[in-house]
Amino acid sequence: MATVQKSMRIPKETVKEIQDIALQKGKDFSTITKELLEGAIKMHRCPGIAFAEGVSGRRARIAGTGIEVWEVIANYKSVEKDLNRLITIYHWLTEIQLRAALAYYTAYPDEIEDLMAKNEIWTRENVQKRYPFLTATRA
Repeated sequence: MATVQKSMRIPKETVKEIQDIALQKGKDFSTITKELLEGAIKMHRCPGIAFAEGVSGRRARIAGTGIEVWEVIANYKSVEKDLNRLITIYHWLTEIQLRAALAYYTAYPDEIEDLMAKNEIWTRENVQKRYPFLTATRA
C-alpha cells in the first residue's frame, strides 16, 4: 500500500502511550500509530465492532463479546446466509450485533476470508500431528 508522509501535532500523553505500546510489541512508533489509526477508522465505519489483541494479533470482534467477526461469518455461510438461522445460533446476541459483524465483513471481506482460511487448517488430524500431547491417552 502506498503511504503518504504527514505531519501532525499529538499530545505528549498520547505519544507516551503509543511509545509504550510500541515497546511492548517490539514495533516502531510509526507502525503502531498506523495500526491504531486503521483500527479507529474501522470502528468508525462499523459501529458495534471493537478490536482485541490475541495470540495472532488484533482481530475484529463484536463489541462487548469475545466473539470474533470471522466466527460469525463462518456460521453465517454455513447456514446459507440465512439471517434468521444466524440469529438462532447466536440467540444471546441482538440482531444489531450480528448485523455489525455482517457489515464489517462487507467492508473488509479479504481480512475476514483470510482469518476463516487460517482457521480451516485446524482439523483434528492437524492438531494431533502438531500437538500430539493434547490427544495422548491415559495409561
